[in-house]
Amino acid sequence: MEVHPVNAAPRLRNDRGDVLGVNVSAITMDDAITTLEHWISEGRREYVCVTGVHGVMECRRDPLLRKIHNEAGMVTPDGVPLVHFLRLIGKKRTQRVYGPDLMRKMTAVSGQRGYRQFYYGGGAGVAEKLKETLVGAVPGLQVIGTFCPPFRKMTPEEDRAVVDAINAARPHIVWVGLSTPKQERWMAEHLGRIDAPVMVGVGAAFDFLAGTKSQAPEWMQRHALEWLFRLSSEPRRLWRRYAYIVPGFAFLAVGELLRRAVCSRGFVRRALSRNCH
Repeated sequence: MEVHPVNAAPRLRNDRGDVLGVNVSAITMDDAITTLEHWISEGRREYVCVTGVHGVMECRRDPLLRKIHNEAGMVTPDGVPLVHFLRLIGKKRTQRVYGPDLMRKMTAVSGQRGYRQFYYGGGAGVAEKLKETLVGAVPGLQVIGTFCPPFRKMTPEEDRAVVDAINAARPHIVWVGLSTPKQERWMAEHLGRIDAPVMVGVGAAFDFLAGTKSQAPEWMQRHALEWLFRLSSEPRRLWRRYAYIVPGFAFLAVGELLRRAVCSRGFVRRALSRNCH
């Protein structure tokens, strides 16, 4: 199936807000889909970071990871806390662009338009299970390859062979299902080597969409409690992560919002003072 070009010239939104040093895209799901389709139609080479509180906090500890995020074509607000923060600093139209939902939506669009998919990542057998599940659910979906990398660092020769295999398959989208920060580093390192117009790092979305792990109920997602569901599901693996990132982000975010409020008042007072003289 060939790709059907996007009919109308898309209106791309590239507005971003500074969330503790990470420039997160102040977008909606429709904005994200429009942007991905535009990149595909133009044959661009871009990568997308799907980032929540965990990603922001990792970026604060790792300047290179922060640089990778800030140079991404798009950084979607994956978590509700980021959406609230962006709205509080003036990005009122921001909506959550959650990794699994972005993958579901773009997969449906891909079935209609003929965009070819490649799945890179996941645990043993997960990418194949994901392919089986989505191809069975989405008419017309083309998944032209999967690869589960080893836990160890691949040799340059192994990596080159994988890159050659991906490029030979000619995907439009490479979905990367590794954990943060592995997937962001992989996409940045392979930008310009992978010929696909789009690489999207979606982490646990592979497991969620393949049905190998359960997602938090919608009410927990809406109330920024997804971290609690995941912690209860995998306490040994995740307790250290959430013991640091949840209170850490809350403390830093409140401090930053207070700082902005104080600076804003000071600016207003100075402006009024100048106008009075």
